[in-house]
This record gives sequence, structure tokens and C-alpha cells, in this order.
Amino acid sequence: MIKNIFSNSIFSKLIILLAGLFFIFFGYLANTYLFDLSIFSDFIFDFFLERSSYNLAYLASSIIGALGIISFVGLVLLIGSWVERRVIARFQIRVGPNRVGPFGLLQPLADAIKLMQKEVLVPDIADKLLFLIPPVAIFLPAILAWGPIPWAPNMSYLDINVGILYVFAVSSLTVPIIFFAGWSSMNHYALLGSMRTVAMMVSYEIPVSLSLLSVALVTGTLNFNEIVLWQSDNSIWLGLFIPFALFTFFFASTAEINRTPNDIAEAESEIVAGYHIEYSGMKAGLFMAVELGNAVLLGALISSLFLNGWFLFGIENFVPPYIIFITKTVFIYLLLIWLRATFPRFRLDQLMNFAWKTLIPASIIHFFVIAIEVSIMSHFSEIPYLIFLFTIINISLVVLLAYLWGKIFHVQQYQPEKIQPRFATSIGGLDAMKEVSSID
Repeated sequence: MIKNIFSNSIFSKLIILLAGLFFIFFGYLANTYLFDLSIFSDFIFDFFLERSSYNLAYLASSIIGALGIISFVGLVLLIGSWVERRVIARFQIRVGPNRVGPFGLLQPLADAIKLMQKEVLVPDIADKLLFLIPPVAIFLPAILAWGPIPWAPNMSYLDINVGILYVFAVSSLTVPIIFFAGWSSMNHYALLGSMRTVAMMVSYEIPVSLSLLSVALVTGTLNFNEIVLWQSDNSIWLGLFIPFALFTFFFASTAEINRTPNDIAEAESEIVAGYHIEYSGMKAGLFMAVELGNAVLLGALISSLFLNGWFLFGIENFVPPYIIFITKTVFIYLLLIWLRATFPRFRLDQLMNFAWKTLIPASIIHFFVIAIEVSIMSHFSEIPYLIFLFTIINISLVVLLAYLWGKIFHVQQYQPEKIQPRFATSIGGLDAMKEVSSID
């Protein structure tokens, strides 16, 4: 009976709705504690400060905060894995995980336990040291990149002035790690996958950096909190003001994190599994977990940089701000899942041609256009609604360029030549058979 109740879609939606309403109501009653979670960090710091020196209290609170981020990332991986498998199953008219736990919620945990029990195999010809390091090392950038991301006011682990530069530098560490993973395996498919990864990441880091520079150019800062506040003060989302930068960052980042349609580094139909083909057990599970975690991280970055973070038309005054931020992040993550379930994989040559022949030149031109607009706004700041005028212009230009690009580079669908069927008698087939039979 319980299983039938949990399998009822109407009942499950009702439970989710009631849980959401309860959380909002509870947050409204206890807004002091739920709206500003910095009270907990202040409590931890004051607790250790009363019992030790300032340096030890700062160190202890930093360690507890880091453990909190690691725990949060682990929870994100478990929930994100369930969501992705469930949503893709719906796209494919399947049910998805539904056996372990209610709604299949415990299936990712069961899979993790299963991977931990699997035997870890190391090829005899592999470089043992370099082979064992990448699965652990690749997890570090995925965790460190969450540091400067603001979830709400006074709710970020690293509130530094070079937050964008920090995230860009940390994410670039995955390039040598993936290359070492493929090279140390001494497998041709793994080496091909790692070389593809290096080529793709090096190519698409250029448009990513140009899109981030556009954000810094408009806002005048590299701090995530200040970028979010700038969007709130000017009543405009950067995703609307510089839509091309949003598209560039989104598409190029999918190549950076090996997400469909840019997952050529582990193209199963071409090179089996790519750079981690020789890994087994939990080591292979770490690679898969990092890819999923990077997808959620991409949603958080886009929410902060282009979607005004925790602000949403004044709703943040009634709902905890981090709930709004999480909602925007989940929306971007669902968009990535939709792309994975819908679009086929690009070929390597298509992806490289698009990067060097289209995206990089367009990003450079876009950067100079944004620089001109920022200069005009700084000299004519007394003109009202100038930023909204440039927003309309930028959106119109992006739509026009997309239309022209589709017209110019439109590839006609291949139509095979129609060949009329011919009988064997018309080409001498039967006569040839008679001659062969007479010879025998």
C-alpha cells in the first residue's frame, strides 16, 4: 500500500507542494535564522574565540566551513544524480530510478556503495603513480570553485575581490589532471580522449575568459557579491544587457565540463569511454561525480553572474534569498539535462571550427562593442534609461546575428542520388551465370 501511495504522481506532487509551502512558512516565522545564515558562522567563530586566540578561532571556523562545503557538494552530487537520471528517463518515456527508497531517492547512495565495493584494477603497463592521482586531484577544483559563490547576503565562504579570476584559475587545473589520467593509462582510447580534452579546453577557455571580462568591464569588479549588487542597483540582469556573453559563457562552459553536446572527450560511440576508460570502481565514480558537480557549479555561476543571484523582483524579502539562488541554479541545471536528452554530440572538427572561426572572433568583437557602450554610459550618465536602450540594442543584435549566421552557414540536407533498380538480365547477370556453369 505504501509503495502504491509513493508511486502515485498526484500524491508525490502534493507532498512536494506541501513541503515547499511549509518551508516558506517556517522561513517567514524564523526569518532571523533562515534569512541570514551568517548568524551560525558568527556563533562558531565566537565560540572558539572565547576559548582560544583569534588565529585559532579563524582557523577552526574556516575548517568547519570547508567541511560544510564538502558536505554540501556531496549532497548536491547525490540529489543531482537522481534528478538527472529521473528527468532523462521522462524525456525517454521511462520511469527512471524507483526501486531503492521512496521515488528512488536512495538509488545514488546505493550506486555509490556498489562502486566502493568494486575491485580497483590498475593496468600493468600504466604509470602507477600518475594513474592513482587524477581521480582524487580532479575532485579538488570542483570543491574549491564553490568558495567565492554568494548564496545570499553574507553567505559566501571566500568573499574576495578577485572571485572571477579565482574560479577561472581553479577550473583550469582540470586540464593537466585529465591529461595525466589519459596519458598514464597507456591506452590509445584514453590518450585520444585526454588530447581531445586539452584541445577543447584550451580553445574554449578564450571565449569563456572574454565573456567574464565583459562582465567585469560592465560592473567594474571581479567580486561576485558586488556583481550581484550591481545588477540589483541598476535593475537589470547582465544576461539581458550582454546576452551574447551569456550564450558564450554557457556554450563554452559546456565544452569545458564535457557536457552534451560537447562531450567529445568521452564519446562512447567513438572512443569507448575516453580518458577514464581504464578506471574502475570508485575511481571511475569520482570522474562521473565531478562531471555532474561541474554542471551544478555552472548553474550557480550563471545565476550569480548573469541572473542577479539571490534577487528576484522583491521576492527575496519574503522568501529566504538562498532559496531563490538555488531555484535559479536548478533551472540552469535542468536546461543542461534538457540539452543532453535532446541534442546529438558534435564532431571534434565541428567543435574546433566553431570555436576558432566563429565564437572567438565574435567574442572579441563583442568585447569591443561592450567597451564602447560602457564608455558612452560613463560619459552620458545623466541620460535616463540609457542602459535599457543598450539592452534592447544588444538583444536585437544577437537575434539578428543568429538569424544571419543560420542563413549564411546553412547546410543543405544531403539528398542521395536516386538509382533506378535494374534487373540482372539487363546487366548480363544471368548470361554470366550460364557461362560460369558451362565452364564447370
